[in-house]
Amino acid sequence: MKKIIVAFLLFAGSFVNAQQEIKVDLADAIIFKTLELSYEHYISDQSSVGISALFNFEKQNADFRYNENEVFTPYFRHYFTSSRNWNHFGEVFLAINSGKKELNNGFLREYTDGALGIAVGSKYISNGGFIVGAYAGLGRNLFTSESYAVVPRVGINVGYRFN
Repeated sequence: MKKIIVAFLLFAGSFVNAQQEIKVDLADAIIFKTLELSYEHYISDQSSVGISALFNFEKQNADFRYNENEVFTPYFRHYFTSSRNWNHFGEVFLAINSGKKELNNGFLREYTDGALGIAVGSKYISNGGFIVGAYAGLGRNLFTSESYAVVPRVGINVGYRFN
């Protein structure tokens, strides 16, 4: 039992002094009527892991909307620059997505799938911790033919970095 407690404290302690970010995607909120929130944790100066959650509030029959109703996206980022303010990155992600797809007979069928994908982006971090960033990428659904083949990953985020 003591070993488990010590291991947990060491694991939790690694998060205390690390850089962390919380962000919201403004472009999705304004253009697509969706809400995307993100949390990112730096594991080194040039690497981070994070998770995003997207919720689509647009009606199913709207002309301009994401196909997915919910998307949960764990990701890994590698930063190519070590500048304190500007950072460019590459990302590998897994998008766990669900939604409804119209079949040939006009009926809607619900689906859940997982997409593996890549993205690239850039972000600015002010000395006070304010963040503005943009990224774009694509993922491919892997597990069912009832979902859409491609899952987009695009956004313009604003947020805050803290320790």
